[in-house]
Amino acid sequence: MRIIRNNAPVPEQFRNSSSAIGNFDGVHLGHQSVIEIARVKAATTGHPLGVVTFEPHPRQFFGSQTNSFRLMDAEVRARRMSALGVDVLFEVSFDASLSQLSAEEFSRDILVGKLGISHAVIGHDFRYGNGRTGNPETLSEDGERFGFNVTVAPMIEAPGLEVSSTAVRNALSEGKPWQAARILGHPHCIEGIVENGEQRGRTLGFPTANLSVGETHQPMPGIYAVCAEVLTGSLKGRFIGAASLGTNPTFGSNPLRLEVYLFDFSDDLYGQRLSVEFIEFIRSEIAFSTLDELVKKMEQDCKAARTILETRLQSGDLRAIELKS
Repeated sequence: MRIIRNNAPVPEQFRNSSSAIGNFDGVHLGHQSVIEIARVKAATTGHPLGVVTFEPHPRQFFGSQTNSFRLMDAEVRARRMSALGVDVLFEVSFDASLSQLSAEEFSRDILVGKLGISHAVIGHDFRYGNGRTGNPETLSEDGERFGFNVTVAPMIEAPGLEVSSTAVRNALSEGKPWQAARILGHPHCIEGIVENGEQRGRTLGFPTANLSVGETHQPMPGIYAVCAEVLTGSLKGRFIGAASLGTNPTFGSNPLRLEVYLFDFSDDLYGQRLSVEFIEFIRSEIAFSTLDELVKKMEQDCKAARTILETRLQSGDLRAIELKS
């Protein structure tokens, strides 16, 4: 997949794309539906499949939200788009200049002038242009005026679920990663570089890979059954384990961190990029009185996580994961 950032020129091979347009935070089932419609249009015309998104998120630019509301950063979003088979990802810089464009100017100057799209696919709630005055109806009118087609994707309905990024955030905050995964169509993940930690886990018999959690929306602090993918280095692969997301209160006041213990794994992952998928919440954080109590509980947590993950594997819920041991 080609990524075109910062309003860089678009090579001829990626012009005339059939492109899904939106913020795509989380790349949930609704987003995937919009992209799938764009894929069908692209296949019909023989044009590239594109996605047009914005960086930073407009809500960040206007200061209405801090970074912590986002479900994924630009790098994780790009990796998800690549996995969906997108040919070209247009990361349009959302700056003061872009924010001041009218809806018509956005269509003319950005979609046609800079990106050269031939077909736009949007959600039913898509808004664009200064003051969010543009909507699906005005985009269709712009398409007729400037020479591109427009398809409005129907709203995705899932029994008992609201398919939205807000619903994903709520599920994660409530310690329900399984519900978030139903909306996303994939487990929620935290991704980052493995850092040096205090190495307490190693001395306790549970060596962990430690990640800073960044500034995206965080799940409820606690202990989780997880699947983890090593994305770089010679140890690339997918593993199962248990993870603690929290401040490690047994050892005083600490920054929020993700500490991941991979089962049957003893290699060094410092400096490697790790993607950790949250499968199921096991328990909340506890401050223990003694290290013996902590170790005993960690043993119980790991046993519970193994049971959860092995059951999921046997049932086929994790069938797409090729695990190493």
